[in-house]
Amino acid sequence: MVVSLGAWWRLRASSDIAAGNRNKSATADVADITRTSTPKPSRKQAEKQSAGQAADDSAAGRAQRAVTAMSLEEQAGQLVMAPMFAGSDPSALQSLIADRHVGSIVLLGNWNNGTTGVRTAVDALQTYAPAANKLIVSADQEGGLVQHLKGTGFDTMPSAVAQGQMTPDALRQSAAGWGAQLKQAGVDVDLAPVLGTVQVARASNAPIGALNRDFGLDAAGNAQHGAAFVEGLRTAGVGGTVKHYPGLGAVTGNTDFTAQGILDTTTTMDGDEIGAFNTVIRKTNPSMVMMSLATYQRIDPSAPAAFSSTIIDDTLRGSVGYQGVVISDSLSAAAVSSVPSGELGVRLIDAGGDLACLGETSLVQPVLDGIIAKANTDPAFAKKVTASATRVMTLKYQLGLAS
Repeated sequence: MVVSLGAWWRLRASSDIAAGNRNKSATADVADITRTSTPKPSRKQAEKQSAGQAADDSAAGRAQRAVTAMSLEEQAGQLVMAPMFAGSDPSALQSLIADRHVGSIVLLGNWNNGTTGVRTAVDALQTYAPAANKLIVSADQEGGLVQHLKGTGFDTMPSAVAQGQMTPDALRQSAAGWGAQLKQAGVDVDLAPVLGTVQVARASNAPIGALNRDFGLDAAGNAQHGAAFVEGLRTAGVGGTVKHYPGLGAVTGNTDFTAQGILDTTTTMDGDEIGAFNTVIRKTNPSMVMMSLATYQRIDPSAPAAFSSTIIDDTLRGSVGYQGVVISDSLSAAAVSSVPSGELGVRLIDAGGDLACLGETSLVQPVLDGIIAKANTDPAFAKKVTASATRVMTLKYQLGLAS
């Protein structure tokens, strides 16, 4: 259901439940970038080709030039977020980062060694990435049962329901403090907050209400507090992620553990729950929007939200106007276990998404290989890869991770 919960089945023996910036300048020219059979120009050549024209020094402009200089393999690497588990050696990911060009990492498991211990692992990971294109490092720090990073330097965060009892100003201030702790630990993006509005009995809403992962308010109150959370993180230089679009507040099953998938039979495009998401997205332009793995019968019954062009391209990007990074919920979840591993990333990118979040290291190479193979035989899909890589690189420039 979420990045952290997507890995929870692997870690459920633990005491914690392991639970997916602004980019208004990503314009239509992204979709016009084309791939040809001629060799990719180097970064310097790409910059030289723009000589005589006014250089676009915006994050989007720099990202476009950087992606133009990338090979297909490098572009594909920007579209995958690989897991780093607590207690594992960072060197286990060296080849995926250095040789397969993986551009993002999610920290999973119970990290109890404080900000210093997390920073040591993150710094090691960053040595494997190019100096001019560092990793986006993320973690699930929602609060309550879903807080991966603990120990000295990290506050024990209250649950989102408890956060909902704060005033928005107080929550904004608290989120700024939590963001500062993440920044100290080398984390760039928090995969929070959850913006679902619970519409059934809380105990029966397995992914959200039963775990107190929502703010416990009506849609308007959840939007106010969600915006405050994102704004507080931004104050500390950390990106926020609103999840799980278009909402999991009306379901009873958990996408992490239900292999036949989760069907939402009530959510509509004009409902209050999706309205809360859209309000926060328009107001704060978060670094990322995480897509649900549930299927929404009254919106697009043909595919889970993360694989739905109706929900991503037509609604989130079209109607809402969001042009930032769209990340999947964990594609290691049971809800998508019937999808061949080589198609997971392809389906996300084809629907308009950008970043395949994975809770199993063994999936990284098949997902990369699937994206590359599809792009090599389908020019239209190759353009989508380029557009997605540009959005991810734009975020990296915004966060100071690319130069």
